Amino acid sequence: MDVFYSIVEFFTTGGVFMVPILLVFAVGLAISIERYITLTMVTRRNRRMWEEVKPLLDKGQFDEARELTAADDSTISQVLGMGLSLQGAVHRRSDIEIAMEESMMEIVPRLEKRTPYVALASSIATLLGLLGTIMGLIQAFTAVANANPAEKADLLSASISVAMNTTAFGLMVAIPLLVIHAILTSKTGDIINSLEMATVKSLNIFSRTARRAIEA
Repeated sequence: MDVFYSIVEFFTTGGVFMVPILLVFAVGLAISIERYITLTMVTRRNRRMWEEVKPLLDKGQFDEARELTAADDSTISQVLGMGLSLQGAVHRRSDIEIAMEESMMEIVPRLEKRTPYVALASSIATLLGLLGTIMGLIQAFTAVANANPAEKADLLSASISVAMNTTAFGLMVAIPLLVIHAILTSKTGDIINSLEMATVKSLNIFSRTARRAIEA
């Protein structure tokens, strides 16, 4: 209970800027949770789909691969589906590659959606904390100016201590959000890298199949 009362006292003595910092944290945390769940699901679905479609590509069963990707709405299915739709009809690797890259350009913004807001929330929390401290110091010095000279030192030190609460709280919110943003950015990068890997491997398979068809 002592810890609880200490937290309540810390929050209540911090001033009005503690509330907007808390709201920024709530918004940033909500976005973080939504993005983490979404990116985790995308990663799992892409991995499962790649494990299913890769053997079909290796065996040259492109019709079965087309049906499999067409029935799935994962991001890797969208990229591979674009390439498979041109495989056989278009023999130039560059044409298929451009089409798959175009599909990637549509997917990447969706993967990165709202993630920058987490970093923005971190910056806003820090700035609100600093602003709250500055406003608190202004009020503290204004109050000390009219205080009894014997009480000025104690009153000033107490006021500064309270004013610094907003900076402390702003950093307590900003640091976790910044770490979460780094984690989300890393997960997004891993997904994009896996899509690029799948694209290159698929293109290599298409090229080998086309060469064998020409040689035959």
